[in-house]
Amino acid sequence: MTGAAAGAAGTPAAARAGVPMRGAVVVVTGASSGIGRATALACAGRGARVVLAARSAAELDRVAAQCRQRGGAALAVPTDVTDEAAVTALAEAATRRFGRVDVWVNAAGVGILGRFDQTPPRELRRLLEVNVIGAVHAARAAVPVMRRQGGGVLIDIASLLGACLEAPYMGAYSMSKAALVTFDEVLRQELALLGDRRIAVCTVLPAGVDTPFFRHAANHTGRGLRSLPSMATPERIARIVVRTARRPRRRVLVGPYARTLAAAHALAPGPVRRAVALRTDRSYLRGAPPAPPPPAALETPCGPDAAVHGGRHAGLRTAARRTAAAAAVLLAARTALRRAPGAPPGRASRIRG
Repeated sequence: MTGAAAGAAGTPAAARAGVPMRGAVVVVTGASSGIGRATALACAGRGARVVLAARSAAELDRVAAQCRQRGGAALAVPTDVTDEAAVTALAEAATRRFGRVDVWVNAAGVGILGRFDQTPPRELRRLLEVNVIGAVHAARAAVPVMRRQGGGVLIDIASLLGACLEAPYMGAYSMSKAALVTFDEVLRQELALLGDRRIAVCTVLPAGVDTPFFRHAANHTGRGLRSLPSMATPERIARIVVRTARRPRRRVLVGPYARTLAAAHALAPGPVRRAVALRTDRSYLRGAPPAPPPPAALETPCGPDAAVHGGRHAGLRTAARRTAAAAAVLLAARTALRRAPGAPPGRASRIRG
Protein backbone atom coordinates (compact mmCIF):
# COMPACT_ATOMS: atom_id res chain seq x y z
CA MET A 1 0.00 0.00 0.00
CA THR A 2 1.38 3.40 -0.90
CA GLY A 3 0.76 7.09 -0.42
CA ALA A 4 -1.63 8.39 2.20
CA ALA A 5 -3.10 4.96 2.60
CA ALA A 6 0.14 3.37 3.72
CA GLY A 7 0.36 2.07 7.23
CA ALA A 8 2.40 -0.22 9.38
CA ALA A 9 3.43 -3.37 7.61
CA GLY A 10 1.78 -6.58 8.61
CA THR A 11 3.55 -9.80 9.51
CA PRO A 12 4.44 -12.28 6.74
CA ALA A 13 1.75 -14.60 8.08
CA ALA A 14 -0.82 -11.83 7.84
CA ALA A 15 0.25 -11.09 4.26
CA ARG A 16 -0.39 -14.71 3.29
CA ALA A 17 -3.94 -14.42 4.60
CA GLY A 18 -4.98 -11.91 1.94
CA VAL A 19 -8.31 -12.39 0.18
CA PRO A 20 -9.05 -11.27 -3.41
CA MET A 21 -12.53 -9.80 -3.72
CA ARG A 22 -13.93 -11.78 -6.63
CA GLY A 23 -16.05 -14.55 -5.17
CA ALA A 24 -15.14 -13.67 -1.58
CA VAL A 25 -17.81 -13.60 1.13
CA VAL A 26 -17.65 -10.25 2.92
CA VAL A 27 -19.71 -9.36 6.01
CA VAL A 28 -20.09 -5.60 6.56
CA THR A 29 -21.65 -4.14 9.70
CA GLY A 30 -22.92 -0.58 9.57
CA ALA A 31 -23.73 -1.25 5.92
CA SER A 32 -26.70 1.10 5.70
CA SER A 33 -24.69 4.33 5.76
CA GLY A 34 -21.32 6.01 5.44
CA ILE A 35 -18.14 3.93 5.28
CA GLY A 36 -20.01 0.65 5.72
CA ARG A 37 -22.30 1.35 2.79
CA ALA A 38 -19.44 2.53 0.57
CA THR A 39 -17.45 -0.59 1.50
CA ALA A 40 -20.33 -2.92 0.67
CA LEU A 41 -20.77 -1.28 -2.74
CA ALA A 42 -17.04 -1.37 -3.45
CA CYS A 43 -16.79 -5.07 -2.59
CA ALA A 44 -19.87 -5.92 -4.67
CA GLY A 45 -18.45 -3.98 -7.60
CA ARG A 46 -15.41 -6.27 -7.48
CA GLY A 47 -17.49 -9.44 -7.56
CA ALA A 48 -17.75 -10.19 -3.84
CA ARG A 49 -20.74 -11.83 -2.17
CA VAL A 50 -21.74 -9.27 0.43
CA VAL A 51 -23.63 -9.84 3.68
CA LEU A 52 -25.07 -6.54 4.88
CA ALA A 53 -25.78 -5.81 8.53
CA ALA A 54 -27.38 -2.77 10.17
CA ARG A 55 -30.52 -2.03 12.17
CA SER A 56 -32.63 -0.60 9.32
CA ALA A 57 -34.11 -3.47 7.29
CA ALA A 58 -35.60 -1.20 4.63
CA GLU A 59 -32.33 0.63 4.05
CA LEU A 60 -30.38 -2.63 3.93
CA ASP A 61 -32.70 -3.85 1.18
CA ARG A 62 -31.90 -0.73 -0.83
CA VAL A 63 -28.17 -1.25 -0.37
CA ALA A 64 -28.54 -4.92 -1.33
CA ALA A 65 -30.26 -3.90 -4.57
CA GLN A 66 -27.43 -1.47 -5.34
CA CYS A 67 -24.86 -4.23 -4.68
CA ARG A 68 -26.63 -6.56 -7.10
CA GLN A 69 -26.68 -3.81 -9.72
CA ARG A 70 -22.90 -3.65 -9.38
CA GLY A 71 -22.54 -7.35 -10.05
CA GLY A 72 -22.23 -8.82 -6.57
CA ALA A 73 -24.52 -11.18 -4.70
CA ALA A 74 -26.02 -9.62 -1.57
CA LEU A 75 -27.79 -10.80 1.57
CA ALA A 76 -29.39 -8.30 3.97
CA VAL A 77 -29.48 -9.36 7.63
CA PRO A 78 -30.94 -6.72 9.99
CA THR A 79 -28.65 -6.75 13.02
CA ASP A 80 -28.05 -4.73 16.17
CA VAL A 81 -24.35 -5.32 16.89
CA THR A 82 -24.88 -4.76 20.61
CA ASP A 83 -26.89 -8.00 20.69
CA GLU A 84 -24.43 -10.91 20.84
CA ALA A 85 -27.05 -13.45 19.75
CA ALA A 86 -27.93 -11.29 16.73
CA VAL A 87 -24.27 -11.06 15.67
CA THR A 88 -23.88 -14.82 16.03
CA ALA A 89 -27.01 -15.24 13.90
CA LEU A 90 -25.45 -12.90 11.33
CA ALA A 91 -22.41 -15.18 10.99
CA GLU A 92 -24.68 -18.21 10.75
CA ALA A 93 -26.76 -16.55 8.04
CA ALA A 94 -23.61 -15.79 6.03
CA THR A 95 -22.30 -19.36 6.24
CA ARG A 96 -25.72 -20.86 5.60
CA ARG A 97 -26.12 -18.80 2.42
CA PHE A 98 -22.56 -18.70 1.11
CA GLY A 99 -20.71 -21.41 3.03
CA ARG A 100 -17.95 -19.25 4.55
CA VAL A 101 -16.84 -15.79 5.72
CA ASP A 102 -13.63 -14.57 4.08
CA VAL A 103 -13.67 -10.96 5.26
CA TRP A 104 -15.54 -9.31 8.13
CA VAL A 105 -15.61 -5.50 8.22
CA ASN A 106 -16.77 -3.77 11.39
CA ALA A 107 -17.93 -0.35 10.24
CA ALA A 108 -20.85 0.12 12.65
CA GLY A 109 -20.29 3.17 14.82
CA VAL A 110 -22.09 6.01 16.58
CA GLY A 111 -20.92 9.30 18.03
CA ILE A 112 -21.51 11.82 20.78
CA LEU A 113 -20.35 15.45 20.91
CA GLY A 114 -20.10 17.11 24.29
CA ARG A 115 -17.94 17.68 27.35
CA PHE A 116 -17.54 14.77 29.74
CA ASP A 117 -20.05 16.37 32.13
CA GLN A 118 -22.55 17.01 29.33
CA THR A 119 -22.67 13.42 28.14
CA PRO A 120 -25.45 11.35 29.71
CA PRO A 121 -24.03 8.10 31.15
CA ARG A 122 -26.75 6.11 29.40
CA GLU A 123 -25.61 7.45 26.02
CA LEU A 124 -21.95 6.79 26.85
CA ARG A 125 -22.76 3.17 27.67
CA ARG A 126 -24.69 2.80 24.43
CA LEU A 127 -21.81 4.25 22.39
CA LEU A 128 -19.32 1.86 23.97
CA GLU A 129 -21.66 -1.05 23.37
CA VAL A 130 -21.89 -0.23 19.65
CA ASN A 131 -18.33 0.88 18.92
CA VAL A 132 -16.43 -1.56 21.14
CA ILE A 133 -18.59 -4.42 22.40
CA GLY A 134 -20.16 -4.76 18.94
CA ALA A 135 -16.71 -5.37 17.47
CA VAL A 136 -15.95 -7.89 20.21
CA HIS A 137 -19.20 -9.72 19.41
CA ALA A 138 -18.16 -9.76 15.75
CA ALA A 139 -14.73 -11.22 16.51
CA ARG A 140 -16.30 -13.92 18.67
CA ALA A 141 -18.64 -14.80 15.78
CA ALA A 142 -16.16 -14.50 12.90
CA VAL A 143 -12.98 -16.07 14.28
CA PRO A 144 -14.44 -19.59 14.78
CA VAL A 145 -15.72 -19.57 11.20
CA MET A 146 -12.36 -18.39 9.85
CA ARG A 147 -10.54 -20.96 11.98
CA ARG A 148 -12.65 -23.80 10.56
CA GLN A 149 -12.13 -22.71 6.97
CA GLY A 150 -8.40 -22.08 7.37
CA GLY A 151 -8.17 -18.28 7.40
CA GLY A 152 -9.78 -14.93 6.84
CA VAL A 153 -9.43 -11.19 7.43
CA LEU A 154 -11.09 -9.19 10.20
CA ILE A 155 -11.05 -5.43 9.55
CA ASP A 156 -12.07 -2.87 12.18
CA ILE A 157 -12.77 0.73 11.18
CA ALA A 158 -11.28 2.71 14.06
CA SER A 159 -10.07 6.32 13.85
CA LEU A 160 -6.99 8.48 14.11
CA LEU A 161 -8.84 9.88 17.13
CA GLY A 162 -8.06 7.42 19.87
CA ALA A 163 -5.12 5.90 18.02
CA CYS A 164 -2.72 8.83 18.30
CA LEU A 165 -4.83 12.00 18.55
CA GLU A 166 -7.53 13.33 20.85
CA ALA A 167 -10.03 16.14 20.44
CA PRO A 168 -12.17 18.01 22.97
CA TYR A 169 -15.90 17.30 23.06
CA MET A 170 -15.24 13.93 21.42
CA GLY A 171 -14.02 12.06 24.49
CA ALA A 172 -16.61 9.29 24.28
CA TYR A 173 -15.89 8.57 20.63
CA SER A 174 -12.10 8.78 21.07
CA MET A 175 -12.29 6.52 24.11
CA SER A 176 -14.19 3.90 22.13
CA LYS A 177 -11.72 3.97 19.23
CA ALA A 178 -8.74 3.73 21.58
CA ALA A 179 -10.36 0.67 23.12
CA LEU A 180 -10.92 -0.82 19.66
CA VAL A 181 -7.28 -0.27 18.68
CA THR A 182 -6.13 -1.99 21.87
CA PHE A 183 -8.57 -4.86 21.40
CA ASP A 184 -7.20 -5.50 17.90
CA GLU A 185 -3.63 -5.57 19.20
CA VAL A 186 -4.52 -8.05 21.92
CA LEU A 187 -6.55 -10.18 19.50
CA ARG A 188 -3.54 -10.44 17.16
CA GLN A 189 -1.36 -11.61 20.01
CA GLU A 190 -3.87 -14.18 21.21
CA LEU A 191 -4.44 -15.57 17.72
CA ALA A 192 -0.68 -15.87 17.21
CA LEU A 193 -0.28 -17.73 20.49
CA LEU A 194 -3.08 -20.09 19.45
CA GLY A 195 -1.38 -20.72 16.12
CA ASP A 196 -4.13 -19.03 14.08
CA ARG A 197 -1.68 -17.20 11.83
CA ARG A 198 -3.94 -17.41 8.80
CA ILE A 199 -6.43 -15.03 10.43
CA ALA A 200 -5.40 -11.40 9.91
CA VAL A 201 -6.69 -8.61 12.14
CA CYS A 202 -6.44 -5.16 10.55
CA THR A 203 -7.19 -1.73 12.01
CA VAL A 204 -8.08 1.05 9.55
CA LEU A 205 -7.45 4.52 10.99
CA PRO A 206 -9.16 7.27 8.97
CA ALA A 207 -8.81 10.95 9.67
CA GLY A 208 -11.92 13.03 8.83
CA VAL A 209 -14.38 11.32 6.48
CA ASP A 210 -17.32 12.90 4.66
CA THR A 211 -20.12 10.69 5.99
CA PRO A 212 -23.45 11.45 7.72
CA PHE A 213 -21.77 10.36 10.98
CA PHE A 214 -21.88 13.72 12.75
CA ARG A 215 -25.32 14.49 11.40
CA HIS A 216 -26.47 11.36 13.21
CA ALA A 217 -24.40 11.94 16.37
CA ALA A 218 -25.87 13.10 19.67
CA ASN A 219 -24.81 16.74 20.10
CA HIS A 220 -24.73 18.08 23.66
CA THR A 221 -22.42 21.05 23.01
CA GLY A 222 -25.18 23.59 22.42
CA ARG A 223 -23.29 24.62 19.29
CA GLY A 224 -23.63 23.86 15.62
CA LEU A 225 -21.08 22.07 13.47
CA ARG A 226 -19.03 23.65 10.71
CA SER A 227 -17.67 21.70 7.77
CA LEU A 228 -13.90 21.26 7.86
CA PRO A 229 -11.58 20.67 4.90
CA SER A 230 -9.13 17.79 4.52
CA MET A 231 -11.79 15.10 4.59
CA ALA A 232 -11.58 11.78 2.79
CA THR A 233 -14.51 10.41 0.84
CA PRO A 234 -16.16 7.19 2.05
CA GLU A 235 -15.25 5.66 -1.30
CA ARG A 236 -11.58 6.27 -0.53
CA ILE A 237 -11.87 4.44 2.77
CA ALA A 238 -13.73 1.64 0.99
CA ARG A 239 -10.91 1.25 -1.55
CA ILE A 240 -8.44 0.99 1.32
CA VAL A 241 -10.60 -1.69 2.97
CA VAL A 242 -10.55 -3.69 -0.28
CA ARG A 243 -6.77 -3.34 -0.53
CA THR A 244 -6.36 -4.29 3.11
CA ALA A 245 -8.42 -7.44 2.59
CA ARG A 246 -6.16 -8.33 -0.32
CA ARG A 247 -2.93 -7.39 1.48
CA PRO A 248 -3.57 -7.29 5.24
CA ARG A 249 -1.69 -4.84 7.44
CA ARG A 250 -1.87 -4.35 11.19
CA ARG A 251 -2.72 -0.67 10.94
CA VAL A 252 -3.56 1.47 7.94
CA LEU A 253 -3.63 5.28 8.09
CA VAL A 254 -5.85 6.89 5.48
CA GLY A 255 -7.11 10.37 4.71
CA PRO A 256 -5.59 13.76 3.95
CA TYR A 257 -2.64 14.49 6.23
CA ALA A 258 -3.24 11.36 8.35
CA ARG A 259 0.39 10.26 8.23
CA THR A 260 1.61 13.83 8.71
CA LEU A 261 -0.58 14.28 11.77
CA ALA A 262 0.53 10.97 13.26
CA ALA A 263 4.21 11.78 12.68
CA ALA A 264 3.83 15.30 14.05
CA HIS A 265 2.10 13.97 17.15
CA ALA A 266 4.93 11.49 17.71
CA LEU A 267 7.55 14.23 17.43
CA ALA A 268 5.76 17.06 19.25
CA PRO A 269 2.66 15.74 21.04
CA GLY A 270 2.08 18.85 23.16
CA PRO A 271 1.86 21.42 20.34
CA VAL A 272 -0.18 19.05 18.18
CA ARG A 273 -2.67 18.44 21.01
CA ARG A 274 -3.05 22.18 21.56
CA ALA A 275 -3.51 22.82 17.84
CA VAL A 276 -6.15 20.09 17.51
CA ALA A 277 -8.00 21.37 20.59
CA LEU A 278 -8.08 24.95 19.32
CA ARG A 279 -9.08 23.92 15.82
CA THR A 280 -11.92 21.79 17.14
CA ASP A 281 -13.18 24.46 19.49
CA ARG A 282 -12.85 27.47 17.17
CA SER A 283 -13.27 26.01 13.69
CA TYR A 284 -15.27 22.82 13.88
CA LEU A 285 -17.85 24.03 16.40
CA ARG A 286 -19.56 27.33 15.78
CA GLY A 287 -21.29 29.56 18.31
CA ALA A 288 -24.78 29.40 16.83
CA PRO A 289 -27.10 26.74 18.30
CA PRO A 290 -27.49 23.75 16.01
CA ALA A 291 -30.58 23.21 13.96
CA PRO A 292 -32.93 20.62 15.47
CA PRO A 293 -31.20 17.34 14.55
CA PRO A 294 -32.84 14.08 13.54
CA PRO A 295 -32.95 11.47 16.30
CA ALA A 296 -29.42 10.41 17.21
CA ALA A 297 -28.36 7.07 15.74
CA LEU A 298 -27.41 5.94 19.23
CA GLU A 299 -30.92 4.60 19.75
CA THR A 300 -32.73 5.06 16.44
CA PRO A 301 -31.72 3.56 13.05
CA CYS A 302 -30.84 6.15 10.43
CA GLY A 303 -33.61 4.95 8.14
CA PRO A 304 -34.23 7.18 5.10
CA ASP A 305 -31.57 9.62 6.36
CA ALA A 306 -28.88 7.00 5.72
CA ALA A 307 -26.44 7.88 2.95
CA VAL A 308 -22.86 7.35 1.85
CA HIS A 309 -21.86 11.03 2.04
CA GLY A 310 -22.32 13.70 4.68
CA GLY A 311 -22.71 16.60 2.24
CA ARG A 312 -19.31 18.13 2.89
CA HIS A 313 -18.16 17.72 -0.71
CA ALA A 314 -14.92 15.97 0.18
CA GLY A 315 -14.56 14.77 -3.39
CA LEU A 316 -14.57 18.34 -4.71
CA ARG A 317 -12.11 19.39 -2.05
CA THR A 318 -9.81 16.51 -2.90
CA ALA A 319 -9.92 17.48 -6.58
CA ALA A 320 -9.19 21.10 -5.65
CA ARG A 321 -6.23 20.09 -3.49
CA ARG A 322 -4.81 17.92 -6.26
CA THR A 323 -5.26 20.70 -8.81
CA ALA A 324 -3.52 23.17 -6.50
CA ALA A 325 -0.69 20.72 -5.87
CA ALA A 326 -0.25 20.09 -9.60
CA ALA A 327 -0.21 23.83 -10.26
CA ALA A 328 2.40 24.32 -7.53
CA VAL A 329 4.61 21.58 -9.01
CA LEU A 330 4.32 23.08 -12.49
CA LEU A 331 5.16 26.55 -11.17
CA ALA A 332 8.18 25.20 -9.30
CA ALA A 333 9.36 23.38 -12.44
CA ARG A 334 9.05 26.55 -14.51
CA THR A 335 10.97 28.56 -11.93
CA ALA A 336 13.73 25.95 -11.71
CA LEU A 337 14.11 25.84 -15.48
CA ARG A 338 14.32 29.63 -15.72
CA ARG A 339 17.04 29.73 -13.05
CA ALA A 340 18.97 26.65 -14.19
CA PRO A 341 22.46 27.64 -15.46
CA GLY A 342 23.02 26.68 -19.05
CA ALA A 343 19.39 25.83 -19.71
CA PRO A 344 18.80 25.27 -23.47
CA PRO A 345 17.40 28.41 -25.14
CA GLY A 346 13.67 28.31 -25.57
CA ARG A 347 13.12 25.44 -23.11
CA ALA A 348 11.37 27.56 -20.51
CA SER A 349 9.33 29.31 -23.17
CA ARG A 350 8.14 25.97 -24.52
CA ILE A 351 6.96 24.99 -21.03
CA ARG A 352 5.25 28.37 -20.63
CA GLY A 353 3.40 27.78 -23.87
